[in-house]
Amino acid sequence: MSRIGRLPVIIPEKVEIKVDGNNFVVVKGPKGELKQQVSRNIEIKVENGEVQLIRKNENNETKAKHGLYRTLINNMVKGVTEGYKKTLIINGVGYKVTKQGNKVVFQIGYSHPIEIEEIEGIKLECPTATEVTVEGIDKERVGQFAAKIRALRNPDPYHAYGVRYSDEVIQRKEGKTAGK
Repeated sequence: MSRIGRLPVIIPEKVEIKVDGNNFVVVKGPKGELKQQVSRNIEIKVENGEVQLIRKNENNETKAKHGLYRTLINNMVKGVTEGYKKTLIINGVGYKVTKQGNKVVFQIGYSHPIEIEEIEGIKLECPTATEVTVEGIDKERVGQFAAKIRALRNPDPYHAYGVRYSDEVIQRKEGKTAGK
């Protein structure tokens, strides 16, 4: 049995989980509501303040998805209670970021500024001129949006100029050396 899949998901006080007949899971909490379709080969039991996922058969596909769906439901519970946050750092000479209304404007070495608008469920903040935080309740969407921002200017290995995650370590390369 899956080591992750067999663990129960603890439901906090303010969170409500509903499962319909088609294995459609709805998680409501103080920060919002998330939905997820779960395979019919996995039975979902919500009782005693926890969610338990049980495989209906021992097919390889069902075994593979057992831990996945448990983790997705756990991420949904964490998202509607605490939320998710990714911080990106802008590094470079003259590189900066500003927030203007519901969009963020990047000046990161191109001939023109790049504007990115907030999307539904994602909130962007600029605490400093070289920092952007991406916040939301859906872990997948927060990560995808942060990756989209990072892809605007990947950090180069020589000077580390570009956009990187705050916890990312850039492997630096040695520059050219003077010849004889």
